[in-house]
Amino acid sequence: MSDGGAPALRGDEIEISGVIEWTMEMLDAADLRPAPLPGVEMTFTLARVPSPEVNRAMYAAVGARVCWTDRFGWSHADWQAWVDRTELSTWIAMAEGTIAGFFEIEAQPGGDTEIHLVGLTHAFVGRGYGGYLVEQCTRRAWQRGTLWARDAGPATRVWLRTSSLDHPNAMANYHRRGFTVAEQNVVDKPVPDPRLAPWPLPHDPRTLAGDRAGDAAAPGGAAARRPKEELIT
Repeated sequence: MSDGGAPALRGDEIEISGVIEWTMEMLDAADLRPAPLPGVEMTFTLARVPSPEVNRAMYAAVGARVCWTDRFGWSHADWQAWVDRTELSTWIAMAEGTIAGFFEIEAQPGGDTEIHLVGLTHAFVGRGYGGYLVEQCTRRAWQRGTLWARDAGPATRVWLRTSSLDHPNAMANYHRRGFTVAEQNVVDKPVPDPRLAPWPLPHDPRTLAGDRAGDAAAPGGAAARRPKEELIT
């Protein structure tokens, strides 16, 4: 899931060239395709008490390894203003008695509903939970106006942004759930060191992300080899 917040304000930056950014969308709830059930029960709880501390902690825990850094410069007041809105909902995913992930959904004007963030904590990555997490996130996005943001009216479009900095399986996951590509761009993006927030990581995720982006953008790379039609079907 692509991070979409304020520009990064601290940390040692490196510029990752050839980052591919995609806007994905789903225009009908009937287009949502279920994911296989995970091996154990996974539950989802709406955070009914806005908490900047919780969202900040989940942002770091889920996003550090996939270069979520755009909110590094946010103050406590910025986080408070972000979460303390009726149009934003935060959901916590639990599995095996542990926080397994989270997602943020925003009810926007005209029926647009944006999935700002969705992801698993590191202990649950690669264990068959990701598809189900995205499915359940998208289901709840389509339930705006009833399950959450009750005064916002129904959703007419669910959309998100992702990029080649995200987990390598992210795009395939979104396609399998029924999302299609509405827009694609290639940019050079400065990324501060995610290891600074909030604890040291065993390696610099920007290095691997940069390698993936370069491979995808290079002539003959993954993006070049992928037919354009595959991106929109």
